[in-house]
Amino acid sequence: MTTTSSTTSGTSFDVSKYTINRDPEVQTIVIEETGDSFEVTIAPLSWAKRNQLISQFLSWDSDGNTAFKADGYVRACLTEMIIDAPWGKTTESFLISIDHRLGRALEQLVPEAFEQGGLDPDAVKKE
Repeated sequence: MTTTSSTTSGTSFDVSKYTINRDPEVQTIVIEETGDSFEVTIAPLSWAKRNQLISQFLSWDSDGNTAFKADGYVRACLTEMIIDAPWGKTTESFLISIDHRLGRALEQLVPEAFEQGGLDPDAVKKE
């Protein structure tokens, strides 16, 4: 893959500045209520994978109203992103078994589905 190319203005564009590093990254998670901490190894989501997950959990009704299943989005992101953790493989079963303290701590890893200036599900209109 070529990482630079000439544009019509003659300057080079370095696409490598805009690609994510898929190398695993170790992050320390702190459970606010107890002060317990642990490390997890994550792989960041690409722009395309994030959008794929948003699309999977965003739906429209016949009147053009949108609904977003945030719980499913968060769980899907966590199962996709966490590649090593003290509990082993992060599965749907594991995630539905944890309490709000651990869930809230893990939630901090999940990229926002609808960032300011990004897709607003209420602004999407059925054409």
